[in-house]
Amino acid sequence: MLARAGLSAFHVIAVALALGSVFARGLRLRDLRRDPADSLARVRLLRADNVWGISALLFLATGLPRAFGRLEKTPAFYLRNGFFWVKMALFALVLLLEILPMITFLRWRIADLRKTQQPAGPAVSTLIGINDAELAIVCVIPFVAALMARGAWLF
Repeated sequence: MLARAGLSAFHVIAVALALGSVFARGLRLRDLRRDPADSLARVRLLRADNVWGISALLFLATGLPRAFGRLEKTPAFYLRNGFFWVKMALFALVLLLEILPMITFLRWRIADLRKTQQPAGPAVSTLIGINDAELAIVCVIPFVAALMARGAWLF
């Protein structure tokens, strides 16, 4: 019972970290759009991005055992539930959307380490749009998860 409760609690913490970090990242991106030379906004942006990455790892580290470890429900419960597949599709969509920001921020980090000029990349406005889409999706996922966990069936 302790393992189930712990995994559940850390899964909820992952949601909180995800929402907070993506929201904070959006704020810092908007700061950079106003002033591209704002080094403090850039540092805070990359910190928020780190937390966003940690939350994704926490989702995986807690979600996979919950779905397939037979701790609460059988894998068949999840695999037959349409809301599980909606949740997985939303998670996959966030991962796809995250490719461009991930590559961009990785290049920024490398440039910072090498103390070179920031490499060219997508416009900050593009990154803001992607971030906002990710935030919206992350806000929807808990509602889909609640339907799934209560045995609602989509199809």
